[in-house]
Amino acid sequence: MTNSAHAPQLRLTPTEWLICIIAAIGFAFDTYELLMLPLIVGPALGELVNARLGTPEYAQWVGRLFFVPAVFGGIFGLLGGYLTDRFGRRSVLTWSILLYAFSALAAGFATNIYWLLFFRCTTFVGVCVEFVAATAWLAELFSEPKRRERVLGYTQAFGSVGGILVTAAYYLCVTYGERFPAIAGGHAAWRYTLISGIIPAIPLIIIRPFLPESPIWREKKKAGTLKRPSVAELFAPRFRKTTIVTTIMFACSYGAAFGAIQHMPRIVPGLEDVRTLAPAARQQAVSAVQSFQEFGGLLGRMLLAFLAVRILARRPLLWVFQVPGLFVVPLVFFLAADSSLEWAKWGIFFAGLFTVAQFSFWGNYLPRVYPTYLRGTGESFAANVGGRMIGTFAAYVTPTMAASMPGGSPTRQLAYAAAAVALVVYVVGFLTSFKLPEPKEQELPE
Repeated sequence: MTNSAHAPQLRLTPTEWLICIIAAIGFAFDTYELLMLPLIVGPALGELVNARLGTPEYAQWVGRLFFVPAVFGGIFGLLGGYLTDRFGRRSVLTWSILLYAFSALAAGFATNIYWLLFFRCTTFVGVCVEFVAATAWLAELFSEPKRRERVLGYTQAFGSVGGILVTAAYYLCVTYGERFPAIAGGHAAWRYTLISGIIPAIPLIIIRPFLPESPIWREKKKAGTLKRPSVAELFAPRFRKTTIVTTIMFACSYGAAFGAIQHMPRIVPGLEDVRTLAPAARQQAVSAVQSFQEFGGLLGRMLLAFLAVRILARRPLLWVFQVPGLFVVPLVFFLAADSSLEWAKWGIFFAGLFTVAQFSFWGNYLPRVYPTYLRGTGESFAANVGGRMIGTFAAYVTPTMAASMPGGSPTRQLAYAAAAVALVVYVVGFLTSFKLPEPKEQELPE
């Protein structure tokens, strides 16, 4: 394994390749599991509660399915960060991936809306824990600064590959679902899409015995010098500003994603050149727009990974994506309902680029501002309390606001509400960024 006191190796060892492969699979299927919901929520609600877009019942259940799992994920994700610091990065990473994979499988067989909600909650718990365990694990395994930034940046880029994969999976399920075995007496594409979430468990079970624990964590644990993590310590004078600022900004990043971007699949069916299509063709159009978002997000993550070793100051690196996003994302949604399908594709491409890149930023930034014994807990507080619990509340705010927005149609009202939420969270995030502490050094704090 690379040591920060030596020049970085030019090539990864076989073990390091395994580490990166499992991390990339984990990040990919984090996004895969989360982005299923915007694709399948409409058809699932139509089957399980007979609710349709524009009805109060539909809006209520959309809000619940987006927000309630996020709250559970945030609560148990915070616990997962603590367990990551107490019992090691590798074990928690493994169990979190298994949890969300088998939860997604079970969700595909849900017989009512409450079982679907339950298994979306357990899926979210696994996803929330996995991100924290994986970033701490990678940061400590690749301790040389530039190599660490590259590994974190490029493995996190697979989060957007996951979005592309779930879009492709949904397209295949919509197109060929009638050829698959019947579930609950039918061939619903949303069920097959959920079941496909079992995929990451397969390579993990095979590769797990070859994965090493973080050497930094293991050595401190063995020597008895690893301090016990504490959530309260995150608010001690040494860490208070970092904790508060990163929590607010993480909430804003997730607010843009859940309050705006993830509602585009529900806007697309109401576009003028989409609503007259056959039902299967409308869902294919939704899948196509979603794929543009994910390709934009992938490009944003790749740019972040490229720039992370070239722009050393963290705030200017974040502003590369945050400043243009402040203007682009609200405008995309303000114009979305009255635009063409082609506009929706390219608009969401750039909205995804500027917003999704910020998630990779936090994966690179947070390991550098907390010491080993507090790294998982600190990352988890920002990601899960800020991002998953506070930020995802925007998913509930947007459809609730839509009912009172002008526009004259459910599609236009939803688009205007998404634009308003995007503007607010981007403004708050940008203003807060001026308080973001710069890491004191390139090395990880001990």
